[in-house]
Amino acid sequence: MPQFFGPEMLLRIPALLVAITFHEYAHAKTSHLLGDPTPRWSGRLTLNPLAHLDPVGLLMLWLFRFGWAKPVPVNPLYYKNKKLGLISVALAGPLANFVLAFMSLFILKLGLAKGYIESFLYVLFSYNLILSVFNLIPIPPLDGSKILMGILPGTNNEMFYKLEQFGPLILILLVYLNIIDVILHPLISIVYRILFVLTDLIV
Repeated sequence: MPQFFGPEMLLRIPALLVAITFHEYAHAKTSHLLGDPTPRWSGRLTLNPLAHLDPVGLLMLWLFRFGWAKPVPVNPLYYKNKKLGLISVALAGPLANFVLAFMSLFILKLGLAKGYIESFLYVLFSYNLILSVFNLIPIPPLDGSKILMGILPGTNNEMFYKLEQFGPLILILLVYLNIIDVILHPLISIVYRILFVLTDLIV
C-alpha cells in the first residue's frame, strides 16, 4: 500500500492526471469527430483534468492502480453507423493510453530524460500500460463493456444497462479478491512486450 503523502505522490498524481485526462479526452474527441455534440455540451471536450475525474475511480486507481474516470456522455444517434461509432469511441480511450505508454517508453529508451523527468516517465508508462488493458474489461463502466455492447445484438444491451449501476461495486470486489490481477497480469505482460518490440524498431 503506498504512502498517502509520500514523495512518490509528486510522481504518481501528475502521471494519473495525464493518463486519465488523455483517456477521456480521446473518447470525447472521437465522438465529436463522429458528429456528436454531446461531449462539447457537457464540457468534456477539454484537457482540463477536473472535468474528467471520478472520486471513487481516482481513489481506486491511486490505491490499487486500477480505476476509472467519469464516463464521457455520448449520443450514438448522431453516428452514421451506431455500432461502429460506439466501438470507435470506446476504443479511443485505451488506444490513447497505449500511445502515451509508447511515447513514454520511447523517450526513456532515447536516454535523454534524467532525474525527476525520468522517474515521472517510468510512472507515466506504468499507468498508461495498465489503463490501456484494464479498461478493455467488459464490465461497466469500463470501455470493454461498451465495445461489447457495440458488437452484441441490440436486445442483449439491456443486460449491460442494468449491470451499469453495479459495475463499480463489482470492480471493487474483483480487485479486493485479487481476481483482477490474476486476469490482467498475463495480458499486461503481452502488451508490455509489444511496446518494447515497437520501440526497439525505432530506437
